[in-house]
Amino acid sequence: MRRWADGLRRSLFPPVCLVCGQDGRAEIDCCAGCEPELPILTAQCARCGVEMDHSVDLCGRCAMALPAFHCTWAGFAYEGVIERLVRRFKFQGDLAGGRLLADLLARRLVEQGAPRPQLMVPVPLHVRRRLRRGFNQSALISRDMSHWFGGLPWLEALRRSRSTASQSELPADRRSRNVRGAFELRWLPPATRHVALVDDVMTTGSTLHECARVLLQAGVERVDVWVVARA
Repeated sequence: MRRWADGLRRSLFPPVCLVCGQDGRAEIDCCAGCEPELPILTAQCARCGVEMDHSVDLCGRCAMALPAFHCTWAGFAYEGVIERLVRRFKFQGDLAGGRLLADLLARRLVEQGAPRPQLMVPVPLHVRRRLRRGFNQSALISRDMSHWFGGLPWLEALRRSRSTASQSELPADRRSRNVRGAFELRWLPPATRHVALVDDVMTTGSTLHECARVLLQAGVERVDVWVVARA
């Protein structure tokens, strides 16, 4: 049904590249000229995804305080076109831009050889922020990537139990304390052992650490992080 609907939509509205405005491609709203120019990270810490001069298993920060998640797969650096698309998606309700970000992340995950989890879990928003925004961007990214991966399950398995200040408005040294204990498990399918936490942007990783900690306490054995962009 989705393929039929996509085919009808594209026959009525020919694909346009959301980056440059020129003709797009049938499978993605980004032309063949723009996609190779997107800001990928060439060397990272495998654990937290932070950009490095050369790839390492653990950066110095992770070695001192190991994150609860097992590895990070970041599609892009949070700059340039990717930053603009994320901001349009989150703050201007550009759902087409959000779908493109999900498609681009899915393609990068395949290119990088990211292992397939049993379940994708989007990072939750507090109910008040979700009502103000009208959607949870991480849930929409999970939904769209599920289509890319042939129906890979996703579930809003976590809830934000208390409202917190926006992480982007806080200095790095206050972000961990801001989200500590802010997440609870809603429900998890039995025998779920491998989960991918999905988010739009990762900065310090404090939010993802807290979410991963809750999932591990619930019996999950491995938590990967899938993010569109690493700041």
